Amino acid sequence: MWDRRVSWPVTGRVELGVGRVSTFVDERVVTPSGEQISRQYLTHPGAVAVVCWDEARDAIAVVRQYRHPVRMELVEIPAGLLDHAGEDFLTAAQRELAEEAELAAETWHTLVDMCTTPGACEESLRIYLARDPRSVSRPDDFVLEGEEAHMSFEWVDRAALYDAVLAGGCQSPTLVAGVLAFEAARLAGRLDTLRPADAPWPIRS
Repeated sequence: MWDRRVSWPVTGRVELGVGRVSTFVDERVVTPSGEQISRQYLTHPGAVAVVCWDEARDAIAVVRQYRHPVRMELVEIPAGLLDHAGEDFLTAAQRELAEEAELAAETWHTLVDMCTTPGACEESLRIYLARDPRSVSRPDDFVLEGEEAHMSFEWVDRAALYDAVLAGGCQSPTLVAGVLAFEAARLAGRLDTLRPADAPWPIRS
């Protein structure tokens, strides 16, 4: 069972608000039965994230970042927007891992693809699995600002992080999806047969 691409006709579009990352739009959509409905949602450039696993210490790299809409400091995996024109998806993930955690990795696979909130936002997200990590410096042109200036990084025991997700202690959707997908693949013995890092991403094709 696979998702399939379908696009119902749009007869009108109004921009209700324009922000730094997203635009809030209202579109008039025609259903297959001919009914006209209105749907409001946020545009989004898409994002990538990284489950970086150090197998030797059996730990996953996480950051703690303040998220103002929910008024919480969330435990997250390194992630970022696809907001560099023409940048390859994998390159973007490697850049984010270096910027947020000062890490690089030798082995990369595509772990899972998801639509984060498909009823309200067009964001699509690819989560990579990175293995065999090593320390690197942040890119020379990267400047920590805003929430990122107060972000902290740490290695967290894999089993403890998995338990925290199931206990409701970690609520970032990116981390939850990444950690659960990683555990499912690990327990099934599929870490070495995951999709390649350059696997097609149909929703962004």
